[in-house]
Amino acid sequence: NLPFSFIFFNGASRLYRSEDFGKTFTDVSKVLKNYYIRKEFGINVGPENSKKVILTADVSKLKAGGAIFRSSDSGETFEFINLPFHPSQGMTFHPSNPSQLLAYLTGVLCCLDDVNARGNLHLQRTTDLGKSNTKLHTNIYSFGFAGQFLFCSVIHNQSLPRSILVSVDQGDTWNEAQLPPVSHEQFYSILGADNEMIFMHVDEPGNTGFGTIYTSDDRGILFSKSLERHLFVDSSGANDFTNVTSLRGVYITNVLDINNTIRSVITFDSGGEWRALKRPSNSQCDKTAKNPEQCSLHIHSTYSISQKVDVPVPPLTAPNAVGVVIAHGSVGDVISTLLPNVYVSDDGGYTWWKALNGPHYYTMLDSGGLIVALESHPDRAVQVIKYSTDEGQCWHSYNFTNETFMFVGLVSEPGAKSMNVSLWGYKQENLYKTTWLSYTIDFNELLTRDCDERDYVLWLAHSTDFGSRTDGCILGCKERYQRLAKSSVCRNGRDYELSKEQAFCQCTLADYMCDFGYYRVGNDEKCVEQSDLKDKVLEFCLKGKEEQSGSWSRCGVERIVEGQTRPQGLGLD
Repeated sequence: NLPFSFIFFNGASRLYRSEDFGKTFTDVSKVLKNYYIRKEFGINVGPENSKKVILTADVSKLKAGGAIFRSSDSGETFEFINLPFHPSQGMTFHPSNPSQLLAYLTGVLCCLDDVNARGNLHLQRTTDLGKSNTKLHTNIYSFGFAGQFLFCSVIHNQSLPRSILVSVDQGDTWNEAQLPPVSHEQFYSILGADNEMIFMHVDEPGNTGFGTIYTSDDRGILFSKSLERHLFVDSSGANDFTNVTSLRGVYITNVLDINNTIRSVITFDSGGEWRALKRPSNSQCDKTAKNPEQCSLHIHSTYSISQKVDVPVPPLTAPNAVGVVIAHGSVGDVISTLLPNVYVSDDGGYTWWKALNGPHYYTMLDSGGLIVALESHPDRAVQVIKYSTDEGQCWHSYNFTNETFMFVGLVSEPGAKSMNVSLWGYKQENLYKTTWLSYTIDFNELLTRDCDERDYVLWLAHSTDFGSRTDGCILGCKERYQRLAKSSVCRNGRDYELSKEQAFCQCTLADYMCDFGYYRVGNDEKCVEQSDLKDKVLEFCLKGKEEQSGSWSRCGVERIVEGQTRPQGLGLD
């Protein structure tokens, strides 16, 4: 969690390291041995152990392999390691086993006419940070991983469509996912996954800009249709699928309507039902709306950023800031390209309010107990930072400098536990001289009191029907959290752990996903057969053996989407 910075000069990279949250930096470039570091691959920090750092060296393709620098002490020292291959993307730590690295290779140079030819790539695994590797699969078009699932798109024959293989044992064994095959002009994209399910986007034929979201069973093999006309632009890879990590089961994305307008939808049950976002209580419908009676909130994210809409940062959530969502948006019948405002939800997206006028940079500190924001003004100086201690309802201002500071960006320690935020920018000394500056603001000077048990309140997640026996029951489970009261002005602290009570509850049809070959029409709870698979025996291959789908789920409903133990539920016979 230490800030790093690169400067590129005379063909070699310069590396700076800070041990005090960016307040001071030390030049540690000598550890790079005059190598140029591939900036596009970034600085890769281990997800579970921030002391692990990987840098990818820029090595000539004429050499037999590439090279990396690895550190196990937060960048204080680095070890140089030669690789037996050239990575074509930055190495990534395995999400469930950080001692393993995943690499995307360009193939064997002597065997390929085009070293970037997709379909001829090899997927390899290393368990010793690149010292050795094991080949997992060949004929790779692309690969990815999320949760417990490792995926690869393979081409067995250049004249046949691509298929998706899934592994839950880090690539030792593979099964084919039951998804629609795609041509060479189409694509698959893993939108998100955990240890229970996968969200997969399947592109529509033609350059349509949309596709269909499918959700999987817990093996990652059987998929059912979740959302049609999902916005996903192949040319830029831009899509707005957002995992609201602050509340279980919540995701937000955008769909492309037939008239080429874009609108936002949200699901609270992991893709079982999608609906419009409620209009914020303190906002009116945008003047550009053609159907004001259909007014709702629409969220700007990656696609808007790619289209140069003034959206400085995408939506923000954090697992330890329960229920809090911060996002840029507009209010109308469809998304607007007018200057967006900042909206905040404190209940995982059920309700919203306008928190700030105009576009801002923002981040969360102290497990959501503190939100900070700066106005986005690319063409003029910024001297004031805004902060909120009540989840964005009220805002205060702090003048952090009197200099002419041209703000570029802000950064805080990953995990939203820090009380420090660093602001990066520059000042123009004269026509020929620019000085880069970093301001670090320590909010421990503002919030001096540690929170105690009197500062927390009990909150029922997914509560929409107060007093009802089923209130808060989603996917067969109720969850209650101890969260900071909005009136409390104190600090959670770095050691703060979210307190949660969990209880199983009565399932409904909506808590179950449709079996393979079935789907829900709109938000109807009933599952109906896909027309192209009606009256057919649905078989799939599992570990080399044919299995028949739907053998115990005659009504087309397969299983509850989430939950370690099957709760009380419906008799589905």
